[in-house]
Amino acid sequence: MNIVEISQRRYTTKRYDKNKSVSNQDLDQLLTVLRNSPSSVNSQPWHFFVVNNKTSQDKILPAIAEFNHARITDSSYTIIFCIKSSIEDSYLKHLLDTEIKDGRFTDPKIAQSMDRDRRFFIDLNNKTQTDLHRWESCQLYLALGQFMFAAASIGIDSTPIEGFDPVKMDKLLGLKEKGLQSVVVASIGYRADNDSNATRPKSRLPKEEIYTFV
Repeated sequence: MNIVEISQRRYTTKRYDKNKSVSNQDLDQLLTVLRNSPSSVNSQPWHFFVVNNKTSQDKILPAIAEFNHARITDSSYTIIFCIKSSIEDSYLKHLLDTEIKDGRFTDPKIAQSMDRDRRFFIDLNNKTQTDLHRWESCQLYLALGQFMFAAASIGIDSTPIEGFDPVKMDKLLGLKEKGLQSVVVASIGYRADNDSNATRPKSRLPKEEIYTFV
């Protein structure tokens, strides 16, 4: 499939076939896509909890809205997308050290410039906790978009889920103690034959309404 065909095939899955499972190999591919996702100034302000729905779904189910339960219980895996509660100096140093180790910079002055610019943009979006949360969440949704498109490209279906209680999820996973906050959830698996969304035509506003060429 080309990218247009993938975008046409992808939709938010409502019903999963619980008898079909995502393979470990395909899961590894999708987790690599998450790791490679872009973020502003390479901040990577995230952490992902991977829930095997066959063995540990009960751990998170109390935080999921009841109308979304089947999208957890019948799918293969659920990913909890989390942001950092705060971005500490130690984390920024760790980021820079990792970039240097990975050979990202050929000149120490470039590394110093990157560190300075990253701190500037983070400070710009860190006037309040709400500001930081919003900025980090934007980075997280970039990862979510890549994740869902990558899943569709290898024939795996997905459901982005905001219908959950983040306070309860944070408590169930002990996120406060880890300096994290849950923001959005996504389940992956294979669509069921009776998934009504699969037979509905895709509906989007016409291109004349959403594009302006200048």
